[in-house]
Amino acid sequence: MTATTGASPWEELVTAALLGTDRRTPPTALTPPGKDAPVGLLDAAALHTVRRRAGLQPAAAAARPEPAPHDGRPALPAPARRRLAQLLADRSAPSGGGRRGTAPDLTELLPQWLAAANERGFQAPPSVLPALLDAARARTDLRPQALAFAGARGLWLARLNPEWKFALRGGSADSALPDRDDAEAVGRLWEEGLFAERVALLAALRAHDADSALSLLGSTWATERAEDRLMFLDSLRTGLSDADETFLEQALSDRSRNVRATAAELLSALPGSAFAGRMAARAASCVSLDRGDDAGTVITVEAPHECDADMQRDGVVATPPSGRGERSWWLGQLVESAPLSVWPGRLGGRTAEQIVALPVADDWGDELHAAWCRAAVRQGDAAWSRALLGPPATPPATGPGTTSLAERSKLLATLPADERADWVARFIAAHGLSEAFQLLGVCAVPWAEPLGRSVVDALDIARDAGSYPWSFSGVMGLAERCLDPAEARRLEVLTATPDEQEDASPGAGGYWSEAFQRLVSTLTLRATMHAELNGAG
Repeated sequence: MTATTGASPWEELVTAALLGTDRRTPPTALTPPGKDAPVGLLDAAALHTVRRRAGLQPAAAAARPEPAPHDGRPALPAPARRRLAQLLADRSAPSGGGRRGTAPDLTELLPQWLAAANERGFQAPPSVLPALLDAARARTDLRPQALAFAGARGLWLARLNPEWKFALRGGSADSALPDRDDAEAVGRLWEEGLFAERVALLAALRAHDADSALSLLGSTWATERAEDRLMFLDSLRTGLSDADETFLEQALSDRSRNVRATAAELLSALPGSAFAGRMAARAASCVSLDRGDDAGTVITVEAPHECDADMQRDGVVATPPSGRGERSWWLGQLVESAPLSVWPGRLGGRTAEQIVALPVADDWGDELHAAWCRAAVRQGDAAWSRALLGPPATPPATGPGTTSLAERSKLLATLPADERADWVARFIAAHGLSEAFQLLGVCAVPWAEPLGRSVVDALDIARDAGSYPWSFSGVMGLAERCLDPAEARRLEVLTATPDEQEDASPGAGGYWSEAFQRLVSTLTLRATMHAELNGAG
């Protein structure tokens, strides 16, 4: 078969190479005579490659990019700069399966290093920016800290590589912001800037003049993409105030369902808003007290019988998920959106703790308490969170608010850091570590001393009991990242291999020894990292 098209000589050679010379014979005019077709094809390709390259005409030079912006933050100390290069070089190293050995996992230390460097206000060395952006592209959990560390120079560099375009939609652009009193520069950045720059500009304006910020957002709101409207709206969580109510009320009529839902959620976090008042009236009509003579005082529930247009306009989703009843689904949405301040007056002047302790008739208790949990998280109400969590020693299955550890974690996040750590420490002391993993994840890092001690003691007890060691690997990983590095010395005694017990898992002693050795070496390295960032080393 020979070529019969009007293709160029180079295209004919490429076609023959792709199809194979047994199916497409190279044109005889292009190949040297006397050679087999495959060899002739390769010779012809080599000849035409040189000819094509030699025939290229010089193109007009592209415009040079604008210079990278100045970064006024202080430079890293030399030891810290070397440490960062090491962490970035090892970021893609596989962690491996099975036993992890005794060496620290550097991939898990990079997020902590970035957080510590950002706390100290250091700038990223220009030479590491490409590797830093590659790391952030590969790991979404790194992006907030990595992009804050990269700063305006990182955004400048990201414009030059399509693989880093993620940075242009979520980076930290504070250093590139104009003076907020320069109306022309503010307007130009809002109209032409990257999404990250626009979000940062909005946040900066909100911190000083909420009305101006909302006016700026409203000026382009109708023309923004739905996903951008959602992210702009989500950025209003920071510094949310009554000044945002009018704008959020308008967003309840947005054409995007996700935008409407977010607007409703934000309005429910403003207890004094008209939206919260409407939800309070609806929820209160569904929940009341029954002071029966025999059973005592109980809470009774009459869930909504329909989801009318006004409810849907206020963000109530009419269609429940599969497996949920309509009435319970509507009730939950009303209660979680109503201000918690409505319930003491509605339920006999009782405190949150007293209300949560009341029995609920007709098996509505779980639904009502779960909705109160969501309301406490949304409104950041510590008093209600304490009531719904109950005493740490109470078994989770019989707790006053929710049996879900995920919901308990969210409730804990509304408490002050010290109280949160103390609650989890006492929970671990009462119930061990098997149900504490999610709760530990919301505690401030490094863990407070009582919490760290309770975790180590529980691990030591599990080891001495001959427990299956791999079931505690998740907690061990958390301890490596969250324990105070000062705990390393106290842990050294646990690194010895214990005597094997008859009923212990085979090899458990060696695993526990390795795990504690890795924990000690990781804590020691974390201490060294902080010292390097402080200028030591």
